[in-house]
Formats: sequence, C-alpha cells, structure tokens
Amino acid sequence: MTKQTPGFARRSFVLGGAMIGAATATAATIRDGELGAPPRSYRGSMPIQEGAADSPPGVRGTDYKFFTVEEREFVEAAVDRLIPPDAVGPGAVEANVPFFLDRQLAGPFGRGDHYYLGGPWKEGAPEQGYQLRFSPAQLYRAAIKAINSYTSAQFNGASFAQLSGSDRDRVLKGLEDGSIALDGGVNARIFFAMLLQNTKEGYFSDPIYGGNKDMAAWKMIGFPGAHYDYSEWVERHGERVPHPAVAFKGRPGWREA
Repeated sequence: MTKQTPGFARRSFVLGGAMIGAATATAATIRDGELGAPPRSYRGSMPIQEGAADSPPGVRGTDYKFFTVEEREFVEAAVDRLIPPDAVGPGAVEANVPFFLDRQLAGPFGRGDHYYLGGPWKEGAPEQGYQLRFSPAQLYRAAIKAINSYTSAQFNGASFAQLSGSDRDRVLKGLEDGSIALDGGVNARIFFAMLLQNTKEGYFSDPIYGGNKDMAAWKMIGFPGAHYDYSEWVERHGERVPHPAVAFKGRPGWREA
C-alpha cells in the first residue's frame, strides 16, 4: 500500500509474490491434505504408465461455501485493490482469488487446524506469530463485519464494497498501519496481513485449489509450473524455461504437447 507508480508497484508485488509461488503450492497441499486420497505405498516398479497414478481431486464447483453475500462483496472489492487488473496481468478477481479464499476458509485452514488457539491471548512480538483467539475463518468473519461497521460510520452508511477505489485504498491503508480501530476485538493489522498473504497465495497457487485461473499468474511471470523434471535447468541460471505452464492436473492439450 506504499505510494508508488502503478507499473513499479505492480512489478514489485509480482516479483515478491513469485518468490513464494512454488512454496505456496506445497503449503496449500499440506493445508488441504484431507481433500486428497489416502497415500499409498508402492513396491517394485513405480506407476509410470499413463493413468496409473492417482489424479489430484482439486476444488470442484463454483458455489461459495463460506462467505455470505456481504462477505463476498467485501472480499472481491478488497482483493481487487490489492491486485488490480492491468496490462501486465489479471487482477485477483479475474484470477478467482475470492473463490480460493472461500474454499480455504471452509476447510482445515479456516478452522485453524494447524494453529494454536488456546490462551492467553495477548499481543506478542512479530516473531511470535499468530496470537489471536480467532481461527482464520472467525477472524475473516469478525473483521469484515467490523470494517463494514467502520465504513458505514465514516462514509454515510456505505459498506466497504460501495466505496470508491480511492476510499477503499484509504481504508486498506488504515488497516495495514493499524490507524483504524475495529470493534469486536479484531486486530486490523493482523487481519490485513492475513488477507494480503492469502491473496498472494490464491493468485500464485496451483489452480487445483481454485485460484490462479487458467494459470494466468504463472504465465505472467514465466513460471512453467508442475513439470515432472527440471534437472536440465538446474545450472542454467537466468534462462527462460520455454515450456508452457502446466498445473498438477495438466493443461489444455497437455497430452499432445
């Protein structure tokens, strides 16, 4: 949310986000491991024949399982300001990030399965990590309600989604630096940090989790995705990998490629 020229800000964000791309896909796999089939052990030859290995299940459907209509409107409006569409690449809404967030919050991540949520709930040092009593899903729900209450009081009854782009930016900046106090015990800075991090994850993760629609973010930064073998490129620093992007579930026309 720092003040920069649009092109520079975009490139700075993308380069920073791209660094976490591959790690995000792995983290999401662990986070949503319950979605997949149980692991199997193989002895002897590996299942290298086409179709012999399990196909990743992926996220299905287009309906929202967690967000209410009001919450969805907020999320779409917020992530559209965090990663807006431009000539360089798609915005977060185009990349299906709100849907990714919905599915994450409806699952193990939203429940806080990998978080310690017991007390005492005192604000700790940054290096101590997450210290709130809320699970991620509870934090999103409470924060969105509190933010809409704040904007209603400050902008003549308008919800966050009803604000102009510049006013949305002002509110997001206030959340980021903590200058906006939210009701309901919500820490504005912590919520903004989580929203921004989750938005980056949805933008750059494998499409199997519902975001990065059509691998558009990967194509934008030249990341070729989940190819089975990169050994020939290990020592070829700075060269662009010429292979088209491929996700865990393949790509259109991948069998012929």
